[in-house]
Amino acid sequence: MHIHVLGPVSVATDGERHGIQANKARAMLAALALDAGRAVSHTDLADELWAGRPLGNARNALQAHATRLRKVLDGPGAPPRGTTVLRAVRGGYLLDVEPGCVDGNTFLDLATRGAAALDVHPLRAIELLQAALELWRGPALLDAGDGLRCRGAAALFDERRLTAWEDLVRARLAAGDTSRAVAELRRLVAEHPLRERFCELLMLALYRAGRQADALELFHVTRRRLDEELGVQPGIVLQRRHSEILSQDPALSLSTVPAAS
Repeated sequence: MHIHVLGPVSVATDGERHGIQANKARAMLAALALDAGRAVSHTDLADELWAGRPLGNARNALQAHATRLRKVLDGPGAPPRGTTVLRAVRGGYLLDVEPGCVDGNTFLDLATRGAAALDVHPLRAIELLQAALELWRGPALLDAGDGLRCRGAAALFDERRLTAWEDLVRARLAAGDTSRAVAELRRLVAEHPLRERFCELLMLALYRAGRQADALELFHVTRRRLDEELGVQPGIVLQRRHSEILSQDPALSLSTVPAAS
């Protein structure tokens, strides 16, 4: 069994994915999956599902949602009859699966290992980071509701995803795959135009591809956008990269891992 939270929340058994139709049951699964293998209290679950709004009998309501959820979790490919992965424990519920059964945990593990390999084995880093990013099927916890637990986790997952993309293009530049790095960074800059790190890496990639003028133009476009939308000037790292490209610093052409931001 695998629980998917990197996109719409769903369950996969025997290779077949099943969505959770009931909104509260889906939010309950997401909250429990974020703490797979650990108990989550009735109080915390009630706060997540009803966002602190008063509820007459929260435990009965949670029990009803747990029953709906078990119909999906205990379907074909589930544990043997008489057992369930969604266990009622003293004071709460527990999703009795290994953390590695949740794609969010697998992503974090692969991304961490990829980042660790970056300086020494960029090709291995590329392999790990690509595997991590391929797990995504949309914004994290897309339909998990508005509870603070899931919204906070979604923000952390989404930020870690962007960091993984940064690490991946850094690894490509270190491995000499400049053309692919440029293509990926163009998309990332288009999607996140105010994220200076993507702009800075694209400037470096363009310079290494022999396109100094394009790299300098990108700096000026980003500077105008930052001024118009945020009223700020580019950060010190982006300004330094601009100066290095203007002076054609020899270090820019070395096939090394770009420094972390």
